Amino acid sequence: MHSIFSLLNKNSNANILLAGILAIIIGVGVARFAFTSLLPSMLEDYLTVTQAGVLASLNFVGYLSGALFSVSLKNIQKKVFYFRLGIVLSIVTSLILGTTQNEIMWIISRIFAGFGSAMILLVGASLVMLKLDLENKTKAMGIHFSGIGFAIVISELVSQEVLENNSWSDAWLVLSFMAFIFSFYIFHILSFDKETHKEALHKESTKSVFSLYVVLLILAYLTEGVGFVVQGTFLPEIVNSLEGLEGRGNLAWLIVGVAGIPSSILWMRLAHRFNSVDVIIFALSLQVIGILLPTLSSNIYINLLSAALYGSTFIGLVALFMNLAGQISKHNPVILMGSMTAAYGIGQVVAPLYSVALVAKYGDFHTTLYLTAFIVFIGVVLMLFTKSLKPA
Repeated sequence: MHSIFSLLNKNSNANILLAGILAIIIGVGVARFAFTSLLPSMLEDYLTVTQAGVLASLNFVGYLSGALFSVSLKNIQKKVFYFRLGIVLSIVTSLILGTTQNEIMWIISRIFAGFGSAMILLVGASLVMLKLDLENKTKAMGIHFSGIGFAIVISELVSQEVLENNSWSDAWLVLSFMAFIFSFYIFHILSFDKETHKEALHKESTKSVFSLYVVLLILAYLTEGVGFVVQGTFLPEIVNSLEGLEGRGNLAWLIVGVAGIPSSILWMRLAHRFNSVDVIIFALSLQVIGILLPTLSSNIYINLLSAALYGSTFIGLVALFMNLAGQISKHNPVILMGSMTAAYGIGQVVAPLYSVALVAKYGDFHTTLYLTAFIVFIGVVLMLFTKSLKPA
């Protein structure tokens, strides 16, 4: 039986992955997806769909600014500092949602929560990649990104448990406290001694990383930002709005997280075995089908399948694109990862806004889902083009 001390070993690959997953639970689960879990409750007595869409969009404005900022971080100690700042911001901004209903405070907190999420997801992934002592890190990064699935499941289960007898404000407070507890372990494990990793500090790539292949990759990832965010913001509401499925939205959202946990590991295995581009094309195509399913039927099983397809593709695609970026850019993955995430972020900012406009005009989510599926299909076409080009 492992002693408690082995869990505190900063250089154990298992502990590094555990700390990385716990960080994602804070940055993606608490600071981002708890909003989706709690949205049906908040819509009942506080928010309108339009406000929710605007807040989601602002969250991604923060995320986008974090992605752009992360590109400038070269020094390892600076990365650690901003990664930790991201965790603090995630906790504080969630506390704000639980303690005030001041609209300005909510707007500010969603922007800063987005910035915090980017620090945790992007800078955190590069810290985990640097710390892992493995020859091939593809499969290990698949495990790291499975944290996104855990983030959805844990934030959803905690939220629903609190909502049984308490308000959504209480749920935000409980989630903040959970994040606070996790942060101690994360700060301990994902730190670097001053002396180590000197060689990792300044490995600059002299040639430009932005070949035509990379530009197509970035544009394809932008379409995936759109594909991710519509269901990522409104999925419980989409399901609740279908005839006969009122109240089933949170079950669908739980399925998203459960499908997501093994997905990044499985997709990364496929990428390891076949090639990343083919696997990305397959995953994007599955996502298009998943997005269209709620428009075809209000059958509960069809809609749970839609949720499962969404959960298993969007998390896998983050892992697949990020890993491909890491492979192409070798020693300085943050520049390409940051550029790609910025593109993904643009998709995330635009999509909730057109969703809200189309729902207001047509009274349901169908047109939004058609447009979203079409945009993701463009991503499939862009990835097919990359097959005729050299990676970098």
